[in-house]
Amino acid sequence: MLKERKRSLLVSCVHIVTWNVSTRYPEGVALHSLLGLNTNPDHDGDLPDFYVIGLQEVNAQVQNQVIGLFKEDPWTMKLKEMLRDRNFVVVKTEQMQGLLLMVFTRKKHLLHLRDIEAEYTRTGLGGIWGNKGAVSVRMNIYGCTVVFLNSHLAAHDHMLDERVEDYQKIIQEHHYHVKTREHIFNHDYVFWFGDLNFRLTGEATSSPEDIRAEVKKDNLNELIQKDQLLLVMTQKRAFGDFIERLPAFPPTFKFEPGTQEYDMKRRPAWCDRILYRVSDRKYNNVKLLAKQNSYKSHPAFSISDHKPVSSEFNIKVVKKPAETPGIGPEWSDPLLITHFDGIDGQIFSDPSEKMVEFSTIDIWTIGREFTIKYTLPEGLDDAGSDWIGVYNADFASVEEYQAYEYTSRRKDEDQSRTFSLTFPDTLYLPEDPTQAYVLVYFSSTGTRGITGLCGMSEPFHVEHRAPSPTLTDVD
Repeated sequence: MLKERKRSLLVSCVHIVTWNVSTRYPEGVALHSLLGLNTNPDHDGDLPDFYVIGLQEVNAQVQNQVIGLFKEDPWTMKLKEMLRDRNFVVVKTEQMQGLLLMVFTRKKHLLHLRDIEAEYTRTGLGGIWGNKGAVSVRMNIYGCTVVFLNSHLAAHDHMLDERVEDYQKIIQEHHYHVKTREHIFNHDYVFWFGDLNFRLTGEATSSPEDIRAEVKKDNLNELIQKDQLLLVMTQKRAFGDFIERLPAFPPTFKFEPGTQEYDMKRRPAWCDRILYRVSDRKYNNVKLLAKQNSYKSHPAFSISDHKPVSSEFNIKVVKKPAETPGIGPEWSDPLLITHFDGIDGQIFSDPSEKMVEFSTIDIWTIGREFTIKYTLPEGLDDAGSDWIGVYNADFASVEEYQAYEYTSRRKDEDQSRTFSLTFPDTLYLPEDPTQAYVLVYFSSTGTRGITGLCGMSEPFHVEHRAPSPTLTDVD
């Protein structure tokens, strides 16, 4: 935990993956290397604070979409189970047909994520169909505002203008419900990634075989100069406010599935990209910065006609106490915490992050009504649709609640801002001495799922109510 000696900046590490999976499922695919992990968690190196995975062309047949209403997508399930042992939690997912976005975080950061909201924009068939478009998740991370946006733009070499139109439509129509943060560019950091589908110019003069030959010669610097995305960024037609490190890896499309060979029915291109934007606003004279540590493809993955691409960033996350001194923007600043790993437990960095406190629960008795108590700090009021969930202590997704109650049923206690909430006797939790549970407080306006995690109880155990005696029990 941070000491009283005030620190001004934290650095958060974000690992982003984009992959067009061509309707394939993840069964039998080892995904560890895609996330920079060892197959044995004990042998992992430094882990990021967030994993953000954007997939395109997830199998979105009607029957799968119906199933998805009741259970997680297979990709989410596989990644969640892989990251569970590393103490990561699914914060939010958003899916629109074949577009899927997943955001994972280390559990110790959960209570510092506020105003979490998902959004989507359709661009297929003029905005009627969701096979193309964008899905995103925005949130406050330790007080800084961040957007993660996964998009799939119009395909084919000659559809450059349509890709630009898709970009403009997303910018204009992709709106959030958080005040002063309604638009994508209203945020401190924006990460835009996906199958952007930009191809190489010179369709009439360079064949698929010509491009493949240049790739084999490792003439990537010459090829990338023909990249349509680079062209429209330079012309300010699209993505003009974004930054991209030029890819130093071969084109990621189009491959013969199951091989490392390009499919000569299409001209190879860098369709799969990761871009970012940093606001020029300052917090107490501190300039925000994103440092890109890596940008690479993963050619060993061959289930799709695309190769996945990943990038890892360090971003400054600013703490804003009134007494924070003005400091410079350098990464070597002595008041900069270079990694969250150096801090034990939850990190309380921003006084605006009000935390709900739960009274200690010794044993929760199942089979009878049970009343919990909690205290709202000054400045944190019930948002209108707040709720408290009961979770296994080792939960790996905010969707894994065992039970919940809305706080609208609360009762005031004598103490200031302390409330009680009663769970019904019908609530059932298995009596397992090895299983602990926690309560989690969610602040929710009820508008398009805007949610913040504002408090977590200490772990507790449950016991089942002893059955009432019967006549046969009486001597």
